[in-house]
Amino acid sequence: MNEFWYGEHPSKDIRRSLGEELRDRKIVLCVCGSVAAVEAPRVARELIRHGAEVFPVVSEWGQRIIHPYLLEWATGNPVVTELTGRIEHIRLAGDHPQRADLILIAPATANTIGKIANGIDDTPVTSVATTALGSGIPVMIVPAMHESMYRHPAVLENIARLKEMRATVLEPRLEEGKAKIADIDVILETVITILTKKDMAGLKVLITAGPTYEYIDPVRIISNRSSGKMGIALAREASRRGAEVTLIYGHGTAKPPTLGVRVVMVDTTEDLCRAVTSELNSWQCDIFIGAAAAADYTPEQSFESKIRTESIPELNIKLKASPKVVDEVKKISPRTFSVAFKAETDLSDRELVERAYARLMKADIDLIVANDVSREGVGFQVDTNEVFIVDRKKEMIHIPRRSKSLIARGVLDEILRRTGRGGQ
Repeated sequence: MNEFWYGEHPSKDIRRSLGEELRDRKIVLCVCGSVAAVEAPRVARELIRHGAEVFPVVSEWGQRIIHPYLLEWATGNPVVTELTGRIEHIRLAGDHPQRADLILIAPATANTIGKIANGIDDTPVTSVATTALGSGIPVMIVPAMHESMYRHPAVLENIARLKEMRATVLEPRLEEGKAKIADIDVILETVITILTKKDMAGLKVLITAGPTYEYIDPVRIISNRSSGKMGIALAREASRRGAEVTLIYGHGTAKPPTLGVRVVMVDTTEDLCRAVTSELNSWQCDIFIGAAAAADYTPEQSFESKIRTESIPELNIKLKASPKVVDEVKKISPRTFSVAFKAETDLSDRELVERAYARLMKADIDLIVANDVSREGVGFQVDTNEVFIVDRKKEMIHIPRRSKSLIARGVLDEILRRTGRGGQ
């Protein structure tokens, strides 16, 4: 191999451009001889964008679908195409400190699934997988084949056997007579979940997110600019960390999680209150996080049909205060650790903390997260935030502006610290 690069491979410039969930993680991406191998470079690039170092391994038949040069470009690392005196399978997946954190086989053919399940090692991919299973490295398998092959009893039996070996098998999409490779965002989320520390295992968490609608008539509403991104980031992070998460979601523009989170959709602030009350009365909630931007006011009277401007050229609407969900949480479930979010505008840091503390004491909750949404890159409809976390002792933690996923991580860390689970 010609080693002529000075410094890091240029293809790695995208590292951590979309997140840091996989920072410092080593992932071996194994590619088999399925036509879905064309998706492997995209999978690799997404892993890198979230911080991973990706090492490609490709079988002989995989090389007939996708050239190793493309995988080298995608990952910035040399491609293993055969096992040599370098004992590549041991270097990547053996029982030593420099080994990989995860072996990802995407796509995995019926042939490779059968070989791994039965301990047959005659390709670089199967040898890496066998070595990983023997050394306790997590193995994730993403099947792709024709649906008739996927439904073969022996293939299903082999998949079941791999699950018994504690391998993760990501179910394919059954479409057009094919068992197609799972969507890349599903692959990414599953990888992140596998590699995230499970310090919230056993906890049940209820989170609200997004704005609510208050109807003037069937087509006109009062709402706000919340996207729901902050609450979704909290739900996703808690789920990754092992919690059982229920998300009550309003009319946010962000897509709610599709993996590991139970989602309850709501419309109005009254719907939100009913949903929270129902959930708190139905099961023992350990942590409640009120990140929804529920509308503060609602029309005293709404019209049952659309208002016609021709008949009502001037309209006066009387508003009344909407119920405050967070004020009821401790009354319904006193044992629940309760957290609220509070958005303000045009305040100094000191004023923001003072108002947040006053709100915390009025609601009789455990923690409040405040932000000033008039600041650049903070709050509504952006991917970043800056928050001040305040507790009942008026102790304050400031998290400067960063991605909402990192803000979510920081908020959950503070919750765990105050509930005695920090550092587990």
